[in-house]
Amino acid sequence: MKPAKGKARVKTYRDAKTGRKRKVSYGQAGKAKGGGPRVKPGTSKGDAYCARSAGQMKRSPKAAKNPNSPLRLSRKRWKCSGKKSRR
Repeated sequence: MKPAKGKARVKTYRDAKTGRKRKVSYGQAGKAKGGGPRVKPGTSKGDAYCARSAGQMKRSPKAAKNPNSPLRLSRKRWKCSGKKSRR
């Protein structure tokens, strides 16, 4: 399945309430400046993302509770634990 325009990844899951399949697109599309992957966990860029998104988790508790929200899926891809990005 193809992600929405401008997004890197897509996840499909079955909605528990309705039983329907849902599609969630997340992450910034494209490559990094050098041509490598955009997401590099365990780097200072990763730490900056995790710190920023930790604030978003605090600000929007609905997205923080939902394991299939783009915010949670992106944090998982960056390997965030709290405000730090693990290797």
